[in-house]
Amino acid sequence: MEHVRLGRTGLSVSRLCLGTMTFGLQCDESTSASILDAAAASGFTFIDTADVYPLGGGLETVGRTEEIVGRWLKGRRDEFIVATKCVGPMSKRRWDRGASRKHIFDAVDESLRRLQTDYIDLYQLHQIDPSVTHDESLGALDDLVRLGKVRYVGVSNYLAYELARAIGRSETLGLTRYDCIQPRYNLLYRNIERELLPLCVEEGIGVIPYNPLAGGFLSGKHERGAPTDGSRFTLGNAAERYQERYWHDRQFDTVDALRPLAAETGASMATLALQWCLSQPAITSPIVGASRPDQLADPVAAVGRPLDPAVRAKLDELTTDYVNHPAPR
Repeated sequence: MEHVRLGRTGLSVSRLCLGTMTFGLQCDESTSASILDAAAASGFTFIDTADVYPLGGGLETVGRTEEIVGRWLKGRRDEFIVATKCVGPMSKRRWDRGASRKHIFDAVDESLRRLQTDYIDLYQLHQIDPSVTHDESLGALDDLVRLGKVRYVGVSNYLAYELARAIGRSETLGLTRYDCIQPRYNLLYRNIERELLPLCVEEGIGVIPYNPLAGGFLSGKHERGAPTDGSRFTLGNAAERYQERYWHDRQFDTVDALRPLAAETGASMATLALQWCLSQPAITSPIVGASRPDQLADPVAAVGRPLDPAVRAKLDELTTDYVNHPAPR
């Protein structure tokens, strides 16, 4: 497994990041532990989670994923870079969500408890909270860094102008700066190439994209018609979101067009999709998830296997329409 620096920081992270949002609902704890074991054996040292996980659950399941990760990390915490996130609702209480100072402070303490750790390597705001100023959120995060509870901070699902505004405020106020962003990015969703990625390159911001395989859609395993049982496309309250993102004839047509390229290179569809993502210079560490340990093999195969420039050009051409995807996030 290769390792790279996270943005302009001195922090070294594995070239792939293990996403854990399947843990605790799509995967039981035993399966989750097996996936973590397989990831560790493959050289993953970067683990991403969030307080609202598992994916597809509700208020009755929030925190479950962090608890599973925390139990697995016990006795080997120093071997991994651990990232988590807050902002999503954690209860019915109106203040138990968002990016206010109160919620950020409450949320980080709860994540520390569930993860059974004294510090979080990377703490991220899961999404923009339009009701709270950047100044308030950044001030709270700056205090957490100074207290030693958090080492680095970042965001997820911010638009380019939102991130640029936050960077400007942190520079003006002399507060800790967002050193990475976690956006959605894959062959079927490329609009961050227009503004967000150029901003990240210019400002030295690490990019750890989620959904690099479009929730498994780019693996080529799905067939037209009813969504596949047991996948994210049928999983609780996440099913509608994933179907809206990818379960369309246009996306199926694109996947069909990609199959010959994968066959030509001798790679699986999933490996090819990860190779393409890793070939983007702005990308630091794509987040890959799994519902079984063996599903990590294809992403791992993409690391250290550069994509042929001619194949990259064909992939870019086949998916160029997705640069102007209508969904902004």
